[in-house]
Amino acid sequence: MNAAARTPKTSLAFLAIGLLSGFMSGLFGVGGGTVIVPLLVLLAAFGQKLASGTSGASIIVTAAVGVISYAVQGQVNGVAAALLAVGGVVGAPIGAQLLHRISEAALRWIFVGFLVVVMISLFFIIPDRTAGVPMNVWIGIALIATGVVTGVLSGLIGVGGGIIVVPVLILLFGTSDLVAKGTSLLMMIPTTMSGAWRNWRNHNIDWAAAGLIALATCVTTPLGAIVAGVVDPVVANWLFVAFLVVIAAQMAQRAIRAGRKGK
Repeated sequence: MNAAARTPKTSLAFLAIGLLSGFMSGLFGVGGGTVIVPLLVLLAAFGQKLASGTSGASIIVTAAVGVISYAVQGQVNGVAAALLAVGGVVGAPIGAQLLHRISEAALRWIFVGFLVVVMISLFFIIPDRTAGVPMNVWIGIALIATGVVTGVLSGLIGVGGGIIVVPVLILLFGTSDLVAKGTSLLMMIPTTMSGAWRNWRNHNIDWAAAGLIALATCVTTPLGAIVAGVVDPVVANWLFVAFLVVIAAQMAQRAIRAGRKGK
């Protein structure tokens, strides 16, 4: 978007996007890119690449604020986050290399299937809020593997790490939903910093927009984290399922478009 064409209305749109995405990040332990990117395209006429790059830059601040909010409550596992991040750093370049070798439509449908399984599972598994991330050698390896898969999918179809990491920590590792969210946000910081560096080199970041969005997220991310800690785990699961329904619908729509392009 041309900076000369920017109006006060556009700046207000950036702030509104940040307020919404920040609350979602704090509530669900995700970066917020699934909210920021489509809204930048819709409300500010950003191209897809510029929207993605700007979103990634703002998420660094969002994730940092979210981590502090969860850490104050003792709901962050630094070791698990580090292992997930190591896997993510390994997996992201692999995903980028495979991007043009695998059917995008097929990958998106597989991911939609994964989300459906997660949504169904969350109706039957209620997280124990006293549970942390159990740790031994095998679990450590499993966390790194989870990070690799997350990184690969991030590189292939642009999904945020929290969409995968939060449900996996809850369903497979028996982790509290709050610890899963706090740990996911911490894992995101090095990953998004790496992505922001690449996007900056490629001139795919609008720093003014990223700054306004990040500023707004500082207000609502802690609020989202507080709400996450107050609501009943069953209600938290229902809210997360509703969020995943929106993500799955977006992915299905993109899969249909990718399939049409491939024909």
